[in-house]
Amino acid sequence: MRATVIHGPHDIRIEEVPDPRIQQPSDAVVRVVSACICGSDLWAYRGVAARVPGQRIGHEFLGVVEETGSAVTGFAPGDFVVAPFVWSDGTCEHCREGLQTSCPHGGFWGEVGSDGGQGEAVRVPYADGTLVRLPRDAAGDEALVPALLALSDVLSTGHHAAVSARVRPGATVAVVGDGAVGLCGVLAARRLGAERIITLGRHRARTDIARSFGATDVVAERGEAAIEAIRELTGGQGAHAVLEAVGTEESMRTALSIARDGGAVGYVGVPHGGSAGVDISQMFNRNITLAGGVAPARAYIPELLTDVLAGVIDPAPVFDRTVGLDGVPDGYRAMDDRSALKVRIAF
Repeated sequence: MRATVIHGPHDIRIEEVPDPRIQQPSDAVVRVVSACICGSDLWAYRGVAARVPGQRIGHEFLGVVEETGSAVTGFAPGDFVVAPFVWSDGTCEHCREGLQTSCPHGGFWGEVGSDGGQGEAVRVPYADGTLVRLPRDAAGDEALVPALLALSDVLSTGHHAAVSARVRPGATVAVVGDGAVGLCGVLAARRLGAERIITLGRHRARTDIARSFGATDVVAERGEAAIEAIRELTGGQGAHAVLEAVGTEESMRTALSIARDGGAVGYVGVPHGGSAGVDISQMFNRNITLAGGVAPARAYIPELLTDVLAGVIDPAPVFDRTVGLDGVPDGYRAMDDRSALKVRIAF
């Protein structure tokens, strides 16, 4: 089969790799219908995150079950499924508590020795604990597939930021980051009843999506200028809830500074660089809560799936370019130079 492989910074290739096969009784083999490139994949692409040359890549996909191991009871060949970006056994204490990302038997797609999601098929460990079944007829619905694909990571991660920031009906929310996760955070904040949603972004195509998702205000400034702009918009108070979806020191400093006293910051941007901008004294003095981390997408997908299927939320607009497998290297380049927001791969 063919799959995406990374050999070094800016060196993404489509290569022949071994077909996945059942290795453990709890495994399933899934033929990929749709996958995508994540903003976090760009850290490896840029050489910021280390990868072994020849390592598989990609962690967002949905597809059709082709084969199951003897211990799999919840799925059968022909089932249409979505995979969260982390596999998990579904039975350990962490999984039972809804924190599948801490499963001691879990892992991330594309780790050394595992299949990446940007390929024609994937071996799924612990299929019963990992996969979520989708309506079979949805596999051929080109309008619905992108929205379902977003469940695997960006929609669930945006939701995690909103939940961690304690978004509630009537709240004022600020979203730091105009990538796909930040935009899905806007969607999640609206779904949870926020009255006012301020998005920080300066790219018109992205802020237009933010407005369509429910943003009421857009702040294009950065750093101190952004802090002042949001204070002005909120009568000097700041936001009840802040969603941080970037992971830089500047973005975290901004997030903490624009939260009102007693507010909360939900952080889901992968941290990179120094202390990540966290000022404990500022948090202590102003009673600011900081929560978040790696989103337990498997815990959120069933709830969010119901609203996606009902048309209550539609994250599909975050995908602004679709390529075939051969177009994946160009897709990485497009996301790296910001000429594309999020690239979907159709098989």
